[in-house]
Order: sequence, then C-alpha cells, then structure tokens
Amino acid sequence: MDNLTENAMNPSQIALSTLAPGFTDPVHDTQAVFRTLLDALSRPGTVGVVDNVLPASQATGTHRSRADLAALAALLTLCDYSTPVWLAQPDAALASALRFHTGAPLVDEVHDAAFAYIHDAALLPELEHFSLGAAETPEQSVTLLIRVEALSGGPQVVLSGPGIEHTATISPLGLPKHFWRERASLAPLFPCGIDCYLVCGNTLIGLPRTTHAQVN
Repeated sequence: MDNLTENAMNPSQIALSTLAPGFTDPVHDTQAVFRTLLDALSRPGTVGVVDNVLPASQATGTHRSRADLAALAALLTLCDYSTPVWLAQPDAALASALRFHTGAPLVDEVHDAAFAYIHDAALLPELEHFSLGAAETPEQSVTLLIRVEALSGGPQVVLSGPGIEHTATISPLGLPKHFWRERASLAPLFPCGIDCYLVCGNTLIGLPRTTHAQVN
C-alpha cells in the first residue's frame, strides 16, 4: 500500500474508531425510546427513563461523545436525513454518530435546525433565534434537547396545561434564567413555538409548547 492510499484511509479509520455506538436492537430500541419521548411530552413534568438501549460503553461514558445517554438515544430515534441538527458545542463523536446512524445533516446556523442539542445549558442561545415554525406548518419548528446538571435541586417551576390534571412541579438545575422568560414570550405565537426536552444522564423531562410554566 502506497502512502497516498494509506493517508486517504486515515480519516475513515479515525471516524470509525471514535464513533459513538448505535442501538443494540435498532427496531425494538427505537420504538422503546420513541414511546418514552412521546410519553414525556404527553405528560409534562414526569421523568422519563431511557434504559438498556445503548451499549454499556456509552452508558458509562467511556466513548468520546459527551452527550448524555438520554440525549444520544433521543437524537438517534428522532433524526433522519430530513432533519438538520445543530450542536451547540463541538462533539466530533456525536456528529459522526448522527451522520453514520441517522444520515442527519449538521448545520452551522441555529435557525436551520429541526433538532438542537445544547450540552452546556449556560450557552443556550436566545430562543427567538431558533425556528418557531409557521402558522401553516407549526410542526417545522425546532425541538431542543438541553442538558441540565440535574432534574431536581433548582428553582421550583409550576407547570400547567394539557396532559397535567391540575399542576406539576419540577426543579431542574442549571438552566439559564432567560430560558423561562423567553419561553413564556413565545406562548402567544401558538401553534408556533418550541418543544423541549431537559436531559440528564439517562433521564428526561418533556416541555411541549402548550405547557405554561411559572417560576417560583
């Protein structure tokens, strides 16, 4: 093998060697994660758990992707070639995994994203910069996956709206203060808006655009 051929192979070899793994059983695992994601949005404030769908090496964090297990599982489930993804922080292993396992294109501009993963919530852009959809196509808005430090221990937030019998209280830790204020400002734009998942480890909470949130 000459040097030119050997060098040409290196990028692929490196990409595969750092590639975050996909689902062990793609059909069954995708369905299981989708049910968890759907249930989380249908019952805002409840904690969903993503379990036993990715290899142990990913679950224990030994791969180079920094994405939490719930975030990676959600992205592998929801994304495909037609859903552009924006990563707020560079993550070569996550980017490679999304391209390899889902075919999803990665975009540089937040407004172009159908899904966005924010690994460091402190760096969350202003929500108005994301795609909010249009009156005729509200489903074309972005879905955010925001990693938080914990799903409890932060300021109390009282949720109300569809899927909640009376009220539900959550206390995610690590969200910037502007998140709740900006989210509330989008309410009059319904049916346009943004659906969110707060993720931490293998757990998540869904926040659909229909949920009203009052910070105590």
